[in-house]
Amino acid sequence: MLEKTIIALVTVLAGVGAALALYWVLNKISELLPDPIEERLKPWFYILPAYAAITIFVIYPAIQTIVYSFKTKVGFPTEDWVGLQNYKDLLGSEAFRQTLFNTLLWIAFVPAAVVVLGLLIAVLADRLSKRSESAVKTLIFMPMAISMVGAAVVWGLVYDYRPPGRPQVGLLNGILDAFGQGPVAWLQENTLHFNSFLLMVMLLWMNVGFAMVLLSAAVKGVPGDTLEAARIDGAGERQVYFRVVLPQIKGTIITVFITVLIGVMKVFDIVFVMTNGNFNTNVIGNEFYLQFFNNNNQGAAAAIVVMLMLAIIPIMIYQVRNFRAEEAAR
Repeated sequence: MLEKTIIALVTVLAGVGAALALYWVLNKISELLPDPIEERLKPWFYILPAYAAITIFVIYPAIQTIVYSFKTKVGFPTEDWVGLQNYKDLLGSEAFRQTLFNTLLWIAFVPAAVVVLGLLIAVLADRLSKRSESAVKTLIFMPMAISMVGAAVVWGLVYDYRPPGRPQVGLLNGILDAFGQGPVAWLQENTLHFNSFLLMVMLLWMNVGFAMVLLSAAVKGVPGDTLEAARIDGAGERQVYFRVVLPQIKGTIITVFITVLIGVMKVFDIVFVMTNGNFNTNVIGNEFYLQFFNNNNQGAAAAIVVMLMLAIIPIMIYQVRNFRAEEAAR
């Protein structure tokens, strides 16, 4: 353990030191140039390393992934071109279409539920005393500090199922057993995608605190004079909240919604640890893992990533435009 800690510290220090050394060298090079040229080029000396990093670690892998999605599954990098066959095979598969449907369920439910619960908790917490508010918000925010895998382990103990007659170690089945009821195979029960919604609860548990913090700050930032003016005009508390507060924090709501939405589209850890996509709980992130590592089908895995990128790009464009509109309004 000590050895791993030392390695981690050395890695961090080496990375920071290398970055500082790079910018020091670039600064010295710029100082050797004539003053007019230095003024024009010096900003680029600081920007180019970031552009280079984005190109190497983001743009190039994205282009390579797109190229691989049109090739066969084995023999990287000498495989044959197959055109759109990987996409046809995936979209023609009933199992993959069900995976897409499950992913759409996550997209439809989780981001909206996170925003609603975050708003509700933010409003209720604001009515408490400062000490109580801090304590409540800390408790609700704490799951954010847990990794997805760690959360899956915790909730695995909640949903754990043992056959009837054996001791139930799962919290829910332990409660049922105490009341004389038979155990329920929570994650195996697929009626109306019940098990998928149980997995979504875990993501809600982890993200509501994030939404609560941002939305609470936004609510507190609403000018008091607008609230007072609405009350003087005869508006009730509900009208004040829905017609005055919510419109003024719309930008924050959209930001939280889109942030959670992107996270949901990439969700993998929870499904992988809890069910590995079995019992009709598979999502597109887990399907990528299964295609790449279990099936050794890199072409199909690349096609899945490309489809995910195509789905996320419009969301990112909308978010950037929304951010620019807010900046222009200010």
